[in-house]
Amino acid sequence: MARTVRNYVGGEWVESQSSRTQDVTNPATGEVLACVPLSTAEEAGAAVAAAHAAFDEWQHTPALDRARRLFGLKELLERDFEDIARICTQEHGKTLAEARGDVRRGIENVEVACGIPSMMMGESLEDVARGIDCRAVRRPLGVFAAVTPFNFPPMVPLWFLPYAVACGNAFVLKPSEVVPLTQEHMFGLWEEAGFPAGVVNLVNGDAEVVDALCTHPDVKGISFVGSTPVARHVYETGTAAGKRVQALGGAKNFLVMLPDAHPEHAVRAAVESCFGCAGQRCLAGSVIVLVGDAFDRLRDSFVAMAEQIQVGEGTRDGVTMGPVISKAAQGRIEAAIERGVDEGAELLVDGRGCAPAGCEEGTFVGPTVFDGVTPGMSLATDEIFGPVMGLMHVDSVADAVEIVNGHEYGNTTSIFTESGEAARSFARSVEPSMIGINLGVPAPMSFFTFGGARGSFFGDLKAHGRDSIHFYTDRKTVISRWFGGGDTIDSAAETGEKKEGTA
Repeated sequence: MARTVRNYVGGEWVESQSSRTQDVTNPATGEVLACVPLSTAEEAGAAVAAAHAAFDEWQHTPALDRARRLFGLKELLERDFEDIARICTQEHGKTLAEARGDVRRGIENVEVACGIPSMMMGESLEDVARGIDCRAVRRPLGVFAAVTPFNFPPMVPLWFLPYAVACGNAFVLKPSEVVPLTQEHMFGLWEEAGFPAGVVNLVNGDAEVVDALCTHPDVKGISFVGSTPVARHVYETGTAAGKRVQALGGAKNFLVMLPDAHPEHAVRAAVESCFGCAGQRCLAGSVIVLVGDAFDRLRDSFVAMAEQIQVGEGTRDGVTMGPVISKAAQGRIEAAIERGVDEGAELLVDGRGCAPAGCEEGTFVGPTVFDGVTPGMSLATDEIFGPVMGLMHVDSVADAVEIVNGHEYGNTTSIFTESGEAARSFARSVEPSMIGINLGVPAPMSFFTFGGARGSFFGDLKAHGRDSIHFYTDRKTVISRWFGGGDTIDSAAETGEKKEGTA
């Protein structure tokens, strides 16, 4: 019988009392790995209460001491690096190389958060008026929460948690119920690093826990990554309850290729973008927009490179693409492929029916390539979140920009060209918030902010980087005047009023 995953609340590992559970399966093999509880709203409330109780002492812990705890966590994450990557591959399905990248990018956020004594510094100015000084400081707010997706189990929680606790807040995490095992292991490291009881808490669950966190009066803010409909729900529910919210939603990313694009590098970058992590990432390329002669030069190369991808279980040598996350996802993606055929796109590579040897019970969709995609087709409008590439032909860069800017999402887009002028003009003209130039996956490093525009992001302050410090703190401004010491206060100078007889 599969073991049941536990919650981590108030410094203790606790069994959920919920009667609702679901299996955690290896999508490459169908093997049941564990059972995850779908915790209740009351259990989410208990985690918030534990965090609230821990906040007062933690907020007064010197920033340098908080940073030292994070340095300790970083060492433990490095120690268990391979274990975390293998758990990620087992429950998610991505290749071991991709899982290692997932862990590494997560650790980078911890490294940045270790700089909190500098990043949280305030500002000051003497004599803003005669005898009056002003200083502004950043202060933590209380309890924050995050709801994170299945596609990057180690990394995405670390977009939020290290910054929040570094700033002096306490935290409640609800990871995806599809992939709870990675965070179960990592929370053991938070505990080992010596974070005080209640500062970090883990509650497994589904929509019931999400709504409880969005409405709990002691939660000051909530972070979310997932689909646009749920991101909008979290944003609207959280802000209606008076909370700060940063909600990262869906994407439909267009990669634009000019005739002067480097043929090998551009195609390889686009193929890796579309098919890496089986297309299950918000920065994945989806539609390749080939401008002018680029279509004839590059079309066949996409097919040839897609057909070279080795699909299978993520720890096997030579495998470069794993399964999609579930049978539901597999069915949804295959239905999207069928719609593309029905709408008249030409299916060049068909990934349906993919069943690698030894993985017949897995949920695989092979690399899929369409030609003749037009802006009105579902292949160009819907977020498929799977290994499906569409090729689109346009006459000019202006046409490509119109397509990018005409979509409801605005997460990322890229251009491939050797022309600096064209790249600069494109970057200034398109509306998505993350722009790649000769990059298929323009993921900002953790010391820059991450987040899209339009239907891809709801909120004001985005994930990680300096925006995180602003999101997790409030600016307090102190204006002071001191009397004594023989100083003479010139009230007229203080107020800016003119003295008699002066100009």
